[in-house]
Amino acid sequence: MATTTSTDPHRSGFRLSQLIYDTRYRSITIQVIALILLVAAFWWLISNTVQNLALLGKDFDFGFLGARAGYDINQMLIEYDNSMSHGRAAIVGILNTLLVAFLGCITATVLGVIAGVLRLSKNWIVARLMAVYVEGFRNVPLLLWIVLIFAVMTEATPQPRDFRVLDDGTSGASMLLGDTIAITNRGVFIPAPVWGSGALALLIVFLASLVAIFGYRRWAAARQERTGQIAPTFTVSLALFFVPTILVFLVMAFVSDRQTLIAYGGAADQDFATFAETLGPDGRVSACVVPGTTEALLTRRLLRGGPAAFDLVPVSGPEDAIARAEAGECNLVSLPPGTDPATVPAGGFALTDSPRAGNPVEFDVPVLGGFNFEGGLQVRNSLIALWLALSLYTGAFIAEIVRGGILAISRGQSEASFALGLRPNRTMRLVILPQALRVIIPPLISQYLNLTKNSSLAIAVGYMDVRATLGGITINQTGRELEGMLLLGSFYLALSLLISGVLNVYNNRVKLRER
Repeated sequence: MATTTSTDPHRSGFRLSQLIYDTRYRSITIQVIALILLVAAFWWLISNTVQNLALLGKDFDFGFLGARAGYDINQMLIEYDNSMSHGRAAIVGILNTLLVAFLGCITATVLGVIAGVLRLSKNWIVARLMAVYVEGFRNVPLLLWIVLIFAVMTEATPQPRDFRVLDDGTSGASMLLGDTIAITNRGVFIPAPVWGSGALALLIVFLASLVAIFGYRRWAAARQERTGQIAPTFTVSLALFFVPTILVFLVMAFVSDRQTLIAYGGAADQDFATFAETLGPDGRVSACVVPGTTEALLTRRLLRGGPAAFDLVPVSGPEDAIARAEAGECNLVSLPPGTDPATVPAGGFALTDSPRAGNPVEFDVPVLGGFNFEGGLQVRNSLIALWLALSLYTGAFIAEIVRGGILAISRGQSEASFALGLRPNRTMRLVILPQALRVIIPPLISQYLNLTKNSSLAIAVGYMDVRATLGGITINQTGRELEGMLLLGSFYLALSLLISGVLNVYNNRVKLRER
């Protein structure tokens, strides 16, 4: 009887010990165990938090965002007052954070690129000055720079009353750029844009100019790649940026109509000066205007130049203005262009010197009032100090990143460009910097993230960012520490991920692609 022997290898069944000792399963086992421990830790943390809140008589609820805030915010991009909700206050703080982060990233990038390039200058003085800037700002804590700049802006600038012209024609301080900008210890007052009826068309023309600039520069780059001929991109882009918008602005300003000023309490065929005189030395002009319009701005300019005291009564529209005038709440009404004076209700008459309706964009220039400047836009010292400190501090780090990126490029690239007849500035712009971007962008992302998170130091100078609103006053008033900090952390996390995601997309576009 023949005996047969199987040559097939013996296959044993699966054993639990293989999860640890078998390299095919060990990594999976470790990951599963780590995940279970992590979930258990989070579950314990959440359960323990809920139990502790219950013992304190609290619950986990975000309903406090709809409650009345009850506090003011000194710098805001959208309308807000203390009667609005904590959610609205948080949005105002978020916008303030985004504002200073955006301004800081732009300014720090410009300063960093300039300082990084100049640190490699062959001019000894320029290179040493940039080295002093970089080392000085990098090695001093950011908080000290914020407080120092804020102190300089507050203590070394004049008070608003110093701008008042005395009887002898002198003043302790003067405004800049044709009396349009005032730098004071309360902030910087600058002209504020007021959008008129043709502002939308002007904006469309401006956006079309930006599209034209982008298209022209792409065409110039493709032409240079194809033929080697260099097109004048800077001058053409500058012309496209300004000329179309300015031409449309001038045309629309030329054809603008006059608004109609309706006075109550005087006589027909009067100009504004005569009407103001009829009110007597103690008379007061109360003008009904729609806030935020060019008509309101020009009416206020007319009243400022008049002999009588005045105040502005905000209304929602022409019908509301006429109704309030008939009710005796105001004696001067500003109506849109094209209003037929014959249609004005009884008791009112059109002044003979009604001003023009205004340009598509007017600028509300600050004017010294009683104890402070009126009109215009006030940029508070807290915002300026935070913006400058973040920009200068982060710009010093970016300068080193740029310098390192440039030094990473082979010197032969510059020598080859010079051999082709390219000037040094064109070599830096067309040859060196585009290649250095592949080295610069990754660490630059980290600096943008640091600047955004460092903006939370705004509380040191009283700038009302999201840390001061949602993470400060709102938590103190509502007692919702956990919910407030979760929302605050989630905002910074989402913003950081957004910034890194956008810049990573750009980094993928400029990185070196292998064939």
